[in-house]
Amino acid sequence: MFFGFLFELREAKVPVSLKEFLVLMDAMRLNVAAYSVEDFYYLARTALVKDERHLDKFDLVFGHYFKGLEAPADATPAIPAEWLKALGEKLLTDEEKKQIEAMGGWAKLMETLQERLNEQKGRHEGGKKWIGTAGTSPYGAHGYNPEGVRIGQEEGRNSRAVKVWDKREFRNLDDRIELGTRNIKVALRRLRQFAREGADLELDLDDTIRSTARNAGWLDLKLVRERRNAVKVLLLLDIGGSMDGHIRTCAELFSAASTEFKHLSSFYFHNCPYEALWPDANRRRVEHMSTLEILRTYDPSYKLIFVGDASMSPYEIDEPGASVEHFNDESGAVWMGRLLAAYPKAIWLNPVPERYWGGTMSIGMMRTLMGERMFPLTLEGLDRAMRRLTR
Repeated sequence: MFFGFLFELREAKVPVSLKEFLVLMDAMRLNVAAYSVEDFYYLARTALVKDERHLDKFDLVFGHYFKGLEAPADATPAIPAEWLKALGEKLLTDEEKKQIEAMGGWAKLMETLQERLNEQKGRHEGGKKWIGTAGTSPYGAHGYNPEGVRIGQEEGRNSRAVKVWDKREFRNLDDRIELGTRNIKVALRRLRQFAREGADLELDLDDTIRSTARNAGWLDLKLVRERRNAVKVLLLLDIGGSMDGHIRTCAELFSAASTEFKHLSSFYFHNCPYEALWPDANRRRVEHMSTLEILRTYDPSYKLIFVGDASMSPYEIDEPGASVEHFNDESGAVWMGRLLAAYPKAIWLNPVPERYWGGTMSIGMMRTLMGERMFPLTLEGLDRAMRRLTR
């Protein structure tokens, strides 16, 4: 039965060799995984996957191939802790939500949070004042407020938080995704600017024929430098949060751009660019690059492409210190201004359908900053965007 699993992994482009498969078989003979499906999953993943970029593909194949297996029944099954936590989650009708008022601005929100931190002495559930769970307070988890600070909640629910005080892990986009990238590549080709560079390795057929004719038929090969796309692209990608729902579309774009542009440099940001960007989303807490350093490293000949849904609290764009994750000394609008001043050829690609842009204040603010150079992340939008960059 395991040979079929091996073949499905290879069909999914997970590079599994026969040697790695035999290691898994040896481990099974030694009863390393015993009779636990979970233990077998981790054993198989450890033995067969050597690059973390393939973990998602492995999970999909494992779930599909072993979907009929079940763990041995437990006479006393435990209730997951997440279910117990969710029992206290605040569920409100639309009418009740309209009656809950916001704190009244970024400064008031943060000032009151400091007061709550000084006053509160223990855990609190429900209510509209203290930091807790399942209430209408602007601070805490599993509740509701028009704008607040999310504390102690694994993921967003209403997309209302203006700041998140939790450790959040983001992942890089997979540049090997091929499905659906063909048409994107065609659209990106409008940005091509060919130039000949490097060693003389390409046959110049016309000059070879002329030179051979002048030599009375003696073959005289003529070579020229290879013709390559010389356009330079600086790609800044929004990652995490509300962008999780657009990962596949953005990964297809990233994969296509990695193929089309020889001179491509990419960095990640969350919601809005600030004083630092990350070349690797997995190591963003320990490895980042100053935005000012990026401005010094990449000259104005680069074409700047932002990719993001521009959906965030308006404070993140307008106010210092309002980044959802850290305290920024200068507002997002200031950093956007610096980037756009450094790179005159710039566009913003938005995966949110264009018909919904008017319903989000932050999208309107970002469109204004971009000078109406925001385009939907569709084939038609990409075509318009590439035309704009070549003006």
